[in-house]
Amino acid sequence: MAGRFGEFPARWGQGLQDLQDQFTRITRSPFGPSEEEVRANLAGEASADAAIALHDAELALRDDDDTPIPAVPRDLTAAAFFDVDNTMVQGASIVHFARGLAARKYFKTSDLVDMAWKQVKFRVTGKESHSDMASGKEKALSFIAGRPTAELAALGEEIYDEIIADKIWPGTRALAQMHLDAGQQVWLVTATPVELAQVIAKRLGLTGALGTVAESEDGVFTGRLVGDILHGLGKAHAVRTLAIREGLNLKRCTAYSDSHNDVPMLSLVGTAVAINPDADLREVAKNRGWEIRDFRTGRKAAKVGVPTAIALGAAGGAAAAVLSRKREAKAS
Repeated sequence: MAGRFGEFPARWGQGLQDLQDQFTRITRSPFGPSEEEVRANLAGEASADAAIALHDAELALRDDDDTPIPAVPRDLTAAAFFDVDNTMVQGASIVHFARGLAARKYFKTSDLVDMAWKQVKFRVTGKESHSDMASGKEKALSFIAGRPTAELAALGEEIYDEIIADKIWPGTRALAQMHLDAGQQVWLVTATPVELAQVIAKRLGLTGALGTVAESEDGVFTGRLVGDILHGLGKAHAVRTLAIREGLNLKRCTAYSDSHNDVPMLSLVGTAVAINPDADLREVAKNRGWEIRDFRTGRKAAKVGVPTAIALGAAGGAAAAVLSRKREAKAS
């Protein structure tokens, strides 16, 4: 893959081929994991590779910039992982990006309406339809096929500024800042294409993003995914893979999400937090003693289990979280 973030390292191409070979071998075995599980693992591996490559490229760009970066003592073994849709961003980020693309005549408004309707169904039922996901994936891949990866990243920058910047949940943003102030890495984890997820992470000053990886050759999208959409088990595998490569202790990490579909990811870490949870996740959180925060209304968030700030032991982060709650209380 190529683009404004630079070329992926050479190991990316070989690593992708190794993963695809592994996928072929495993799916031939009647005693191995299911095809869905293998695709999820492949998506997770690809996402971690892409996230690290984009992060390294971003650091290289910063090294060329003379702007001083405030020194924060680094906590090398702890990190935070944030889901994006309805956790960090109000609504579905891919729908917001689609709005911007429709305004630029990249595809029909009817496609946007169809995508929005599927999101409404998901929010009402709390369950994702396999047929909806398949058709959505097909449309998205047909849109990007043959386009430069740099074009998607550039459009993402524009659309973020126009639409998404005003849809960031202040409470969730304060939680992310709390981890940054504690010297921890902060990663987004989302089904949104990694190029677009990276734009959100960069704009928020986060470490980087784990997202769905679309295959590309010579900086141009082929119209195929690497593995599958980063979702469910794929997210968990991406987080686990990134943790191994970054030397993180998952017991010291924190994960945030609104969706029951992300229980695999939430279950990986030492501290799980349900943000604006759907009904199923709220029930799981209560049963497991996970913290619950709801920023959708002015009421004080219900808290179950040990508060995140205390668990982190980060005084600066706690102050940020308290300040955020005071602002929300004034607004209510």
